[in-house]
Amino acid sequence: MPRPLSVQLYTVRDQLVADREGTLRRLAGLGYGAVEAYDVLSDPKGLRRVVEELGLTVSGTHAVQLLGPEPGPVLDAVRTLGTDVAIVPAGIPPAEFTSRDGLARTADRLNSLTEVAGRHGVRIGYHNHWWEIEPRFGADGAGEAGAAEGPHALDVLAGLLDPAVFLEVDTYWAAVGGADVPALLGRLGDRVRALHLKDGPGTREDPNVAVGGGTMPVPEILAAAPDAWRIVEFDSCAGGTDTLFDELAASRIYLTSLEAA
Repeated sequence: MPRPLSVQLYTVRDQLVADREGTLRRLAGLGYGAVEAYDVLSDPKGLRRVVEELGLTVSGTHAVQLLGPEPGPVLDAVRTLGTDVAIVPAGIPPAEFTSRDGLARTADRLNSLTEVAGRHGVRIGYHNHWWEIEPRFGADGAGEAGAAEGPHALDVLAGLLDPAVFLEVDTYWAAVGGADVPALLGRLGDRVRALHLKDGPGTREDPNVAVGGGTMPVPEILAAAPDAWRIVEFDSCAGGTDTLFDELAASRIYLTSLEAA
């Protein structure tokens, strides 16, 4: 059975504060079958109750708190939420992705989570922004960042990670960072377990638009990672709540049409 299309709840963060159940009900009404949480410690039991009542699935959760001194309670919250997928979405200084030593420290930090996560039955992932893409390390990945060509920092990091650590590739930020996204996904292969799908003009500052309405080569991206869970996200959207939900609806319709083609 295909995995249901998911939406990262950070997209509707303001709406969730105003009306959590109504916002989730509206997402379900648009045809989304799953959600990805972003604040696992904020009432995971209550969020799970509402999600399950609406027939939704939790595809995973972002959990920057895993980088804190006590990952155990965070992992307990992940399981309470009803998922076994916890993704580190930030919290590591961007400068760490500009040198081999920094990448080694980053890998060690993520790898160190796998043992305790495994005891909780949780899989650990990492989610990129643009700063893990912009630095390039030369054709063989050696030396420090600064090459005009060669592997991106994320490529090098993937080679240092424990096989138990997967990647959730934010395809838009990868493009903003300078990657040929389908080629990047092809190189990373089965390390990629999830995709963040968003669209827009390909800049850091401008708001996102509906998936399929911007510059992203969406069909090629999906073909390059056919088994990854697909998660729609907007970092920002021009217009108010109704516009945001319209764009979410258009994203689902477009992605569904690609599946049917």
